[in-house]
Amino acid sequence: MSKTVKLRKGLDIRLVGVANKVKTELKVPKTISIKPTDFHGMTPKMVVKEGEQVKAGSTIFYNKYNESVKCSSPVSGKVEAVVRGAKRRIMEIVISTDGEIQYEEGTPLDAATMSAEDVKEKMLASGLWMYIKQRPLDVVADPNNEPKAIFVSAFDSSPLAPDFDYVLHGNNEEFQAGLNALAKLTKGKVHLSLNGKAPADSTFTGAKGVQINKFIGKHPAGNVGTQMHHLDPINKGEFAWSVNAQDVAIIGRYFLTGKYDARKTIAVTGSEIKDPHYFEVVSGTNLTEVLEGQITSDNVRVISGNVLTGDKVAQDGHLGFYHNQVTVIPEGNQLKFVLTKGWMSPGFDKFSNSRLFPTFLLGKKRFRLDTNLNGEERAFVVTGELEKVFPFDILPMQLVKAAITDDIDGMENLGIYEVAPEDFALCEYVCTTKIDIQDKIRQGLDLIGEECM
Repeated sequence: MSKTVKLRKGLDIRLVGVANKVKTELKVPKTISIKPTDFHGMTPKMVVKEGEQVKAGSTIFYNKYNESVKCSSPVSGKVEAVVRGAKRRIMEIVISTDGEIQYEEGTPLDAATMSAEDVKEKMLASGLWMYIKQRPLDVVADPNNEPKAIFVSAFDSSPLAPDFDYVLHGNNEEFQAGLNALAKLTKGKVHLSLNGKAPADSTFTGAKGVQINKFIGKHPAGNVGTQMHHLDPINKGEFAWSVNAQDVAIIGRYFLTGKYDARKTIAVTGSEIKDPHYFEVVSGTNLTEVLEGQITSDNVRVISGNVLTGDKVAQDGHLGFYHNQVTVIPEGNQLKFVLTKGWMSPGFDKFSNSRLFPTFLLGKKRFRLDTNLNGEERAFVVTGELEKVFPFDILPMQLVKAAITDDIDGMENLGIYEVAPEDFALCEYVCTTKIDIQDKIRQGLDLIGEECM
């Protein structure tokens, strides 16, 4: 039975630079990048070497500790570089494309008529398994675990997020084929969550074989962690999987065509973008062509993803594997005069969750915010701010403290199995202590993974 959930806690950060509903289709980029660092906890074992030719769908590397989990190339071309960091850890694989995409040969399949094992085998062999995330731990799903449910969020509530109703409009067949494949991977339900504040596209409302739920509220209403918590919470020993809505369509496209076609539509957003709109690109694409002629000022930060959870990249960097947007905002590295722009200013251009500035009277006004922290790290004290934006039946302040102190029993009792770092992004934003809360939660999850899983 479908559910409608109304959230009372959360925060919408209203930024300038929402993407207009216009799409530019880019040609195949000169290079794409696959970053093993996007797959937390995975140790890659290379299958190809520098200089080798690959096709779209060719295996690039596999997980050293679970060889069935493979990552495939989204394009055809030559492996240009394998970039290594400390202790020869693989940080990035750069592939120079050949101008057009040639695919590994495959045959169309109907997941609805296949067995669960056959669907799993095809997804593992093709590299599609990398799109499935697992909770607890927020890592690529372990195919040896059985999820009690699979969650797909049909909307993103983060700042300047892409509109999936626009992005996936007309992709009904691909999206349904992806859902059919996911339904084979669990004996439980496949939950499809919609934005309850606006009518959804027929791609989502017409989906079959799923439980459709609606969420009404501010960010993080669109996070799968929030949806899992209110629909089917995770206890110790249980597993739940999640897949991004666009990635469901990529999975469906593979079963319909037999090709690993990793095209996706991203939103290029932010106050420093001349014409924010949508681009159709290949996963891992180089951002040079995407941002060419778009950035309006020099001192900016380019973020692959959203401003709360995305990764800082260079203007000639590459799109992250799980990211559906690129955000460009001012870099906050300039001094601000205390009376006009500093802490004693009237704050007519500032955004605050605590009604510190008069801008809360301006309704839906959007803001041009930079990356300045407006302070340095300080004592982690109880303020009550985290609880206002955290829509879980979990004590966020106490859980963060348990993660900081490596208190395993405390983390287990306070709900560490349910959360991921992205669930604490708003807590990090509103917290006056300037502590990297998402990093602390990730460290706690890593400890739980080592000691308790």
